[in-house]
Amino acid sequence: MATLHWQDSDVEVHKVVVGPVDNNVFVVRCRATGDAVLIDAANEHEQLLELCAALGVRRVLETHGHWDHIQAVPALREAGYEVAVTALDAPRLKDVGYDVFLDDKEVIEVGRLRLHALHTPGHTEGSICFHVADTPLLFTGDTLFPGGPGNTSFEGGDFPTIIRSIDAALFTFPDETLVLPGHGNDTTIGAERPHLDAWVARGW
Repeated sequence: MATLHWQDSDVEVHKVVVGPVDNNVFVVRCRATGDAVLIDAANEHEQLLELCAALGVRRVLETHGHWDHIQAVPALREAGYEVAVTALDAPRLKDVGYDVFLDDKEVIEVGRLRLHALHTPGHTEGSICFHVADTPLLFTGDTLFPGGPGNTSFEGGDFPTIIRSIDAALFTFPDETLVLPGHGNDTTIGAERPHLDAWVARGW
């Protein structure tokens, strides 16, 4: 498929870019079973519903509750897909709905794959990232981008908190870990780690 972004013998990652602020939407698919999960039902629900049907998506995981990441949630829930978000960010979905909570260190089964949830507050209080076990894949939402942390000027954001999240939760991964953010291009932990002190010094 044209949406295929990364693969190995066990995993496929599909990516589409949607909405007015170019949100990345990812599908993580187990190649052995065909089961899949969608990360961030951001916008353009018709396209996402087609993607879900084609790739065997079973549920939706939200990295956080900002408006640009949840516009397609109502349509996906109406189509029968369960939507999961952290309890701390659930209030941001009060108008679109959600179904279950995601917890820090939760292990999410997708066929034979295991996604490990990591609570990484700072962009929002309940921001969460996902690492696919036994792969280099790390989905960081709006916590870490090429060139630094996500914006902390919105309600619920806090710069010292996001720096702690990046340093303590994300920079523990190996250099070759592939960072797949909520907007923009991929990067790696190794490319970003050396710049932490510079981000702290500039304050954003």
